[in-house]
This record gives sequence, C-alpha cells and structure tokens, in this order.
Amino acid sequence: MRKLVWVVVVVLVLAVVYFSFDPSRHAVFPKCPFLMMTGLKCPGCGSQRAIHSLLHFDFVQAFRYNALLVLSLPLLAVLLTGEALRTRYPAFYRRINNTKAIITLLVVVMAWWALRNVFGW
Repeated sequence: MRKLVWVVVVVLVLAVVYFSFDPSRHAVFPKCPFLMMTGLKCPGCGSQRAIHSLLHFDFVQAFRYNALLVLSLPLLAVLLTGEALRTRYPAFYRRINNTKAIITLLVVVMAWWALRNVFGW
C-alpha cells in the first residue's frame, strides 16, 4: 500500500509539472539523446510535448507529437488494471502479459520507430 501511495504522489507531481510547463518552451525538460546524436526520432520522441497537450485536452496536437503514445493509452490502462488486480484475477494478468502480447508490442514499437523516420511522422 505504501508503494502505491508513493507512485500516486509521483504521478500527480509529474502531472502538475507537465501541465504547468510546456516542454517545447522550457529547457529544464531533457532532450532525446538519440535524436541529438543521430537526427532520427526514437519511438518516444515528442512524448513530453504530447503529455503536456493531453493534460490540456488538446488531443489533436498530442497525436501530432507522438501518435503511438496517444494510441497506447487504452493499452496502458488495461495493463495497469491487470497489474492492480494481479492477485485477484491472475488469469487476466497472464492473458495480457504473455509472450505473444509482448512480441506484438515490440513489433508495433519497432514499426513506429521506422515509419516515423521514413515518412517524417
């Protein structure tokens, strides 16, 4: 229970920070080292700006910054629910955390990584 409280506190603090400050205008937010070194976008590039936009309910702009992040939110909700209910519903947890699901997610992320650099997304 203590761990959950800390996780909630950290998430709330980060939400306030990302709501209050636009990562595209404040230098305090870290830049992507992969982008800085190669000039190519990684799968997470634009995530900080997308989170800021999502917290301001600007879903279109968030999608422009990082479409994969926005489209992954329902999956994230399912995964967090599965983790929270892991002991109560172990079959559900195993169903969403199996090898096939993990490999599928890896393929989607790798495809996003390649496509966003080829087509400039």
